[in-house]
Amino acid sequence: MNTITNMIIPALALRGNAILPGMIAHLDVGRAKSISAVEKAMLLDQEIFMVAQQDPDIEDPDIHDLYRIGTLCHIRQIVKMPKNQIRIMVEGIVRARMEELTGRDDYLEAAVERLEDEEYPDALHQEALLQELKVSFSTYASLNEGIGPEVVDNLMIIEELDYLVEKLGAILPLEWEKRQQLLEALTLAEQAECLCLQLRNEASILSIRHEIGERLKDRLDQNQKDYVLREQLKLIREELGEEGEAEADKFEEAVDKLEASDEVKNRIREEIKRFRGISSQTPEYAVGRTYISTLLKMPWDKRSADNDDLSYARDVLDQDHYGLEKAKERILEFLAVRKLTGKSQASILCLVGPPGTGKTSIGKSIAKALGREYVRLSLGGVHDEAEVRGHRRTYVGAMPGRIATALKTAGVKNPVIVLDEIDKLSASYKGETASAMLEVLDAEQNNKFEDHYIEIPIDLSEVFFVTTANDPSAIPQPLYDRMDVIEISSYTENEKFHIAKEHLLPKQIESAGLTPKQLTVSDKALTSIIGDYTREAGVRSLERRIGSLCRKAARIILEEGKKKVSVTDKKLVDFLGQPVHTVNRVNETDEVGIVRGLAWTAMGGETLEVEVNLMPGEGEFILTGQLGDVMKESAQAGTSYIRSAAKELGIEDEAFRKQDIHIHIPEGAVPKDGPSAGVTMITAMVSAFTNRPVYANVAMTGEITLRGRVLPIGGLKEKLLAAKKAGITKVLVPEANKRDVKEISSEITDGLTILYMTHVSQVLKEALVKV
Repeated sequence: MNTITNMIIPALALRGNAILPGMIAHLDVGRAKSISAVEKAMLLDQEIFMVAQQDPDIEDPDIHDLYRIGTLCHIRQIVKMPKNQIRIMVEGIVRARMEELTGRDDYLEAAVERLEDEEYPDALHQEALLQELKVSFSTYASLNEGIGPEVVDNLMIIEELDYLVEKLGAILPLEWEKRQQLLEALTLAEQAECLCLQLRNEASILSIRHEIGERLKDRLDQNQKDYVLREQLKLIREELGEEGEAEADKFEEAVDKLEASDEVKNRIREEIKRFRGISSQTPEYAVGRTYISTLLKMPWDKRSADNDDLSYARDVLDQDHYGLEKAKERILEFLAVRKLTGKSQASILCLVGPPGTGKTSIGKSIAKALGREYVRLSLGGVHDEAEVRGHRRTYVGAMPGRIATALKTAGVKNPVIVLDEIDKLSASYKGETASAMLEVLDAEQNNKFEDHYIEIPIDLSEVFFVTTANDPSAIPQPLYDRMDVIEISSYTENEKFHIAKEHLLPKQIESAGLTPKQLTVSDKALTSIIGDYTREAGVRSLERRIGSLCRKAARIILEEGKKKVSVTDKKLVDFLGQPVHTVNRVNETDEVGIVRGLAWTAMGGETLEVEVNLMPGEGEFILTGQLGDVMKESAQAGTSYIRSAAKELGIEDEAFRKQDIHIHIPEGAVPKDGPSAGVTMITAMVSAFTNRPVYANVAMTGEITLRGRVLPIGGLKEKLLAAKKAGITKVLVPEANKRDVKEISSEITDGLTILYMTHVSQVLKEALVKV
């Protein structure tokens, strides 16, 4: 290989490409330096040095990232493209070696030397290489359908080895790495041998591809043959009526073993008979098979044996839940009737109460006490009637409703099914879900429940339904009337203490991987957690706090190597941080215009202070504290009563015209509403007008009328709990709520003097300090 004097010309780095001498190529150029190099070459003699990058992913290569052997090319055409790109057509002229890459900022410039072939093999060697190249190319062309016979004929008549090498290198579709190998073969003999090797490799690859293609063709031909045979067999079976015989026979055997009435069995046999006539190649075949399988899995007459042992049931219920006496009594009554009559009557309970009071978990305890299967269905957000009744089989993807699916899951016809959050059912254009539940929860008609998918009446009369709800007002009245409603009220602090000690603490100790010997929590600490770290009607937040304490203890045992951790009320801050809640305790002094009211919230009872101020003005009436419309109307009714009874109360008429009244209930960020604060606001206003203090140890609740009558209210248990926690000793409640007080445990009422009121005058007599 002869070298010619160095020359400095623009250089272009190729990514994933290599140009051979004699080769014409079209290239898209996008890098700024590459475009500048092309433009510089066009200003000179249109010659440019093209060299491949060793790594195509490098954006800005230097001399170490490029191959040393490239090609000196002539730019024959340049076209501007969108997005600042150009397209060039180049022709490879001669091999060249890059000696140096000069440091220009705008484009690459290389010092290169041309490499000309000078050392030719002897004539005999050239002839041998020429013949080998022709044979190799002929073999390759015979396997490559992309090379036409004209190209082969034109190449076969070439008698110069160097010319044939140049032509083959230019037309062969070789990968750029292989072209670079050919480019770096500097002598003619090396180039010819490299081409022969690559042609043989490509021919071998093509040969293997042809073999694979032939095998695939044979396989496809066989598949086509199998398809034709299957179609013929299908026609024969249709003529003989034997389609689906094996599967149908299995279904028949299952029907014979099925625990169901003759009516159900006959209906399934009719479906099997129809199934026998369906071709297995049609969609109806899979639909029919799925439908019959579903019917066979339904527990038509299969039931589990009930446990009638009342003492066992009582032990199970007491073991799993503390309190909830009404719910437990109703379950025991059901068992007693079942034992005496020998019949399993439909029982539909609705447990209504605040979140976290154990409504859902009691359903599992019922199943355990009765020895029945347990299934829970969450109805929150269900808005499609088909979720309850199922989809008709005419629809694609039809399936049974949730009730039928629950029975299939249970495997018996008398499970305990918990319908959770029934107050959160919704309606849409697809139907009203609550209306679909009417038939399910009606003991008089659910023995023939119609599921659109099953299409055979399902007996739900032996199912023990337990529904749960937080807000009974959200349940439609027809549905509400069909259920035996049991109200589960807020837990008292004593009940929470027992639940925490007997249930929650052992459960969380086990969840944290500890043993009772490794962690002890004092009774005072549990009481402090209940009072200072939670504010709820149930015990969910309490369980989370206890879980956090147990995890902290587990970490201490592992990190500090302690064998035992004891938690007392004094150490509680180290485990749970500072107390989150504080109790609004009773005021120390009797004050004018400040009265303690009682309120019910979803998280339990609360005490609210009603404040009234009188200011010089023109009789304006101001209400603040984010009060709802009902509460505002109660305040206006109270004002009207005070004005109508001003003389009896010792208030001058001028007081209403010359003074503004401002009623405020603190905690303004919390919305408040309801009529039960009526007596509280009247008492505060009368106290302000007469300048008589209100006893600080008195709290009250009750709705008022324009004539001063005191009407009953709800949530009395929670309100009395809040009063007792705040240190109140005297509570004024409506006379009509006397029956509710009798049902409240003495644990709550002990220490409280409860007085019953029928008129506002009685309230004022008890609440205002006597002058």
